[in-house]
Amino acid sequence: MISIIIPVYNEKNNLEKLLPHLSNLAVGHEVEIIVSKGVCAVDYLPIVNSVPNAKQVAEPKKGRAVQMNAGAAAAKGAILAFLHADVWPPQGFFDDILKTLSSGYDAGFFSYRFDKDSFFLNINASFTKKDGIFTGGGDQCLFIKKSIFNGLGGFDEEQVLMEDFEFFRRMKAKRVRYKIVANDLIVSARKYENNSYLRINLTNLLLVVLFKMGYPPHKLKNVHDRLLRIPYRKQRA
Repeated sequence: MISIIIPVYNEKNNLEKLLPHLSNLAVGHEVEIIVSKGVCAVDYLPIVNSVPNAKQVAEPKKGRAVQMNAGAAAAKGAILAFLHADVWPPQGFFDDILKTLSSGYDAGFFSYRFDKDSFFLNINASFTKKDGIFTGGGDQCLFIKKSIFNGLGGFDEEQVLMEDFEFFRRMKAKRVRYKIVANDLIVSARKYENNSYLRINLTNLLLVVLFKMGYPPHKLKNVHDRLLRIPYRKQRA
């Protein structure tokens, strides 16, 4: 079984589209969908209950790492896949996961492209097709054998911003075999609608450099929040 874990915070509109899409892709596969709800006023149960093999877990503590760990703890599958609510999986999504993990790999990621056609965004997306400084970001949908995930101790819940990169760093330190699947996810470009391309890329580079230098997690979050405008995170769905 593959357990898809979706951490959500005010993502009602995206979830209404994503869950039926996942359900359609899952035909012929043993899949469960776990919506891991953060500290928000939205109740996703009506959406979750409308889709077969989906369930909601609620995490009273803040943080995406906390939500993803809660989803993993509730998962029945031997394979975990961590998917953001604004990321659209492609055809062959589940086949790609199974093929990768049956070919000697313990984990993997997907390449992606944005839902907006832009020369500069296409440049960004091209870097997701191979290993590099930004490999391991949450938009690439980490999938991993549950035994390996548990052996690594899950996501570090002290990481309030860079939990995906921190986990990937431990993966590499333990020599976990992984592959980047060249079958593009579709990632929302909504962040770029409120910030310039240059501003986002310089901020991302700064955050990665500071993270690699050991900058404390909460200070990284403060830098992020000062430099970028992410209004949809403050809206109630």
